[in-house]
Amino acid sequence: MKVSTLYLDTSVIGGYFDAQFSVATRELWKLASHGRYHFLSSDPVLKELQKAPPDVRQLFTQTFTDLADILEYTPEMDQLAQAYMKAKVVPAKYAEDSSHVAVCSAAKIDYLVSWNFKHLVNVHREAGFNAVNLMHGYGPVRIISPMELIYGP
Repeated sequence: MKVSTLYLDTSVIGGYFDAQFSVATRELWKLASHGRYHFLSSDPVLKELQKAPPDVRQLFTQTFTDLADILEYTPEMDQLAQAYMKAKVVPAKYAEDSSHVAVCSAAKIDYLVSWNFKHLVNVHREAGFNAVNLMHGYGPVRIISPMELIYGP
């Protein structure tokens, strides 16, 4: 069985400690520890975590012990994120959300996992991101919540 790659955005890492999201988030970590999923992250998450509580930053450090699993944010990814913004897939105020999608699209990660239902885990936003991806020669991106992964086969 192929191990799926999961890009964890900042909301999922923080969700580990959030009363509303902790049960599903911790189950996702458990499944990854059993080899079902491989977690990836990126420079944009590191940047966002600078404002996060210490326990969230510590979880990130404990989870991403292999620096190869923290993807560098490249000029190619930035150009794609700018294309999302130009197409108004997300409001300008939330440009960092575009960077997460750009990382996943450029790096061909299986799933972007988020608890951000307003700007990421949303069928309308996903369609917008994928329309831009198609125009720029990238494959589709799947944006899901941890709930969609923990109740799978």
